[in-house]
Amino acid sequence: MNNMVNKINAILPQTQCTRCGYPSCKEYATAIFDNTAEINQCPPGGDAGILQLSQLLNKPVFKLNPINGSIKPRQLAIIDEDVCIGCTLCIKACPVDAILGTNKMMHTVIADECTGCDLCIPVCPVDCISMVDDIEQSWSHIRRDKAEDRYLAHQERIAKTKRDREERLNQKSIVT
Repeated sequence: MNNMVNKINAILPQTQCTRCGYPSCKEYATAIFDNTAEINQCPPGGDAGILQLSQLLNKPVFKLNPINGSIKPRQLAIIDEDVCIGCTLCIKACPVDAILGTNKMMHTVIADECTGCDLCIPVCPVDCISMVDDIEQSWSHIRRDKAEDRYLAHQERIAKTKRDREERLNQKSIVT
């Protein structure tokens, strides 16, 4: 089972955009394997991704489900740094830690790390983030693997922060 989920996941673009209806590409891959999701729910994977999944799983090719979005050119987020108020909401929303900044200071996007998920757009209270076409339209295996590694590191950082916080709270309750 795990091997097939990994093969499915390797086809997915690792944008972690959630447009498929799942919180991560790996969870979508698991749902495809479990037959609880169709192979046509990933807009960033596009027609090529649907075709590859179809061939791997011996399933018919379907057009992208319009409920999940549309296929469009690969994009990257950019921040209008003159408008940014440094709220950090975009940093928290980015699944691959591609946004740098600190509280009350302007933020910026690391273009080479951005997956174009656009999860930063709806959380920005001043609408200073926009999406632009990525100059490099091809999403290479190297870039996809790097995005997956950054997502996994992001998840581990969040888990560690949570564990550390719980440990501090437990220490406080023991002291009092």
